[in-house]
Amino acid sequence: MSDNHHNNYLTYPKGIMSWLLTLDHKRIGLMYLFGGMFFFFLAGVIALGMRLALATPEADFITNDQYNSMYTLHGAIMIFLFIIPAIPGALGNILLPLMLGARDVAFPRLNLFSFYLYSLGAVFVIYTILAGGVDTGWTFYTPYSTSSTTNVIPMTLGIFIIGFSSILTGLNFIATIHKMRIKGLTWYKLPLFVWALYGTSLVQITATPVIAITMVLLILERLLGIGIFDPALGGDPVLFQHFFWFYSHPAVYIMILPAFGIISEIIPVHSRKKIWGYKFIAYSTLSIAFIGFLVWGHHMFTSGQSVFSQIVFSFITYFVGIPTGIKIFSWMLTMYKGQVSFTPPMLYALSFLFLFTIGGLTGIFLGAVALDIHLHDTYFVVAHFHYVMQGGTIIAFLGGLHHWWPKSFGAMYNQTIANICAIGVFVSFNGTFFPQFLLGLRGMPRRYATYAQEYADIHSYSTFWSGILGLSIFIAVVNLLWSLRKNNKLDPGTNPWGALTMEWTHTTSPPHPHNFEEEPVLTHGPYDYDKVLVKPTLKRK
Repeated sequence: MSDNHHNNYLTYPKGIMSWLLTLDHKRIGLMYLFGGMFFFFLAGVIALGMRLALATPEADFITNDQYNSMYTLHGAIMIFLFIIPAIPGALGNILLPLMLGARDVAFPRLNLFSFYLYSLGAVFVIYTILAGGVDTGWTFYTPYSTSSTTNVIPMTLGIFIIGFSSILTGLNFIATIHKMRIKGLTWYKLPLFVWALYGTSLVQITATPVIAITMVLLILERLLGIGIFDPALGGDPVLFQHFFWFYSHPAVYIMILPAFGIISEIIPVHSRKKIWGYKFIAYSTLSIAFIGFLVWGHHMFTSGQSVFSQIVFSFITYFVGIPTGIKIFSWMLTMYKGQVSFTPPMLYALSFLFLFTIGGLTGIFLGAVALDIHLHDTYFVVAHFHYVMQGGTIIAFLGGLHHWWPKSFGAMYNQTIANICAIGVFVSFNGTFFPQFLLGLRGMPRRYATYAQEYADIHSYSTFWSGILGLSIFIAVVNLLWSLRKNNKLDPGTNPWGALTMEWTHTTSPPHPHNFEEEPVLTHGPYDYDKVLVKPTLKRK
């Protein structure tokens, strides 16, 4: 046994520099976690400010320019600084080597460098906020983004830098999955969260360079007056849309594939049942990653595409629903006749199934050309997008956070409060965003600071529930943080859910500084609940 057997990665080594210069994937994951949660809070506050302004037809306490800046910052911060890096950067970093039986990721120094690139990009975004914001929308559509007098260059430069962080993380994860697995851990014995990170990493390293190049071209056009996207300079604004969406639709799967992986871990554990259709789920992950590159044109049905292009992109959009549907039915069949426990992680997983299904089905509606012509740039798109991103990725992130919190910190939160918050998030989310489908069907355009009186009642209803949603998430996070007080530590051998993956069965809670005191030996698959019995243990020190 190691001389430091009584230590864990949170307490050994000590000192602030040991954190700032750490090569421990778990500590780097925690820095991603708390950095991402800060930007989640910031983007959430901005969103609540927008909803408060929209409670009345005439945005009473902010100007139209301020509203434009708010929705731009909300979208850019939430997507590029939280949703994209949150699960791979935080939970992925903490869990991937543990699930593989490895001591660390393949390239620990590159991992730390990736975090500091993320931090450097975040500095540019914060500068943009302090310097007065940016008002182009998070898509930075030209020609407005090439002529706007707001801080487009520092914002796009920040996104460019964050893109490199995403690429390097993806490369590191792919190398780790290929080369760092313990003996006997074949591809079909990998936890499905690992499959999800693998598919995500493939998309990261192939799609992210496109947005990076696009941001560079936009900066060059603003600085040097080169005619690339601005028609006044001889450029083509539709070319920007092609570049942007060729990245940004695969980016949707960078955001949602890790969420699928989390749900694939939570459901079998809290149903005490072997996952149904393991290979179907694994291969559907790779299928979604591939098809995601072929559907970008459905964002551009109103941009003057040929009829043939619209038909092709519409068909492929329908097709992407097949591997996604495979996952939904596999999860439902896993729960069928299982011993389902309504724990906080499971409540978030059940919420995910309901909310993401609505988001996915409404995406099919928007993939139909005739419907999209009417619904494009309305609140229907806002509702659909949030059902996928918040109802999907963020809900799954909260479920994963509650599932692996005892493992990461060796502390258990108040499960009653967590359950109440999970239900509160589900109810208030629907109260906030489902009415926006109705707004879109009635023709309410998105991104408008003021609107006609006929939409006032629905906007007021949505604003009320958005406050409950923000409060529910805030209390849920406070409940997690409150569990870290000194008198709430768990026994190192705790496995509160009775999970079978190696991060639960082969190391302590919190994990050892080097993950495992002894070389782990694979004794069973990650979902062999029909063969192996691991009783849940939750003991205080």
